[in-house]
Amino acid sequence: MPARIVVDTNVITAAMLSPAGSNRDVLRACLKGLAKPLVGEALFQEYEDLVHRSALMSKSPLTLKERETLLDAFLSVCEWVRIYYLWRPNLPDEADNHLVELAIAGGADALVTSNIRHVKRSELNFPHLQILTPAQFLKTL
Repeated sequence: MPARIVVDTNVITAAMLSPAGSNRDVLRACLKGLAKPLVGEALFQEYEDLVHRSALMSKSPLTLKERETLLDAFLSVCEWVRIYYLWRPNLPDEADNHLVELAIAGGADALVTSNIRHVKRSELNFPHLQILTPAQFLKTL
């Protein structure tokens, strides 16, 4: 059974900015069925917004159409999770709380992020949820 993961927007960003590296490999693992990514309303909105940020994506080797196609392919393998209870883990960046809430609601094994320093500083601890960098996650496959 593939690992259930939440893929932070910063992983998607890095994957769209560089054709190589562990961020892109996380997306490949999801597309190959080696991991089951979870998505909810807030994360979906972040992904959609990211693809259309022209200033940020000006450094991407992908065109807007290619970024949209990549995101569509990724979303096609995601499992939609509805969040019914807000845990409010009180992360240093309030905007990241929804990632932990999605992970808990979806029974995720790991939250894959390039920003583990902030996400690990939660006031609520969920011992079964691993917070991993893309490289750390790939080693678990």
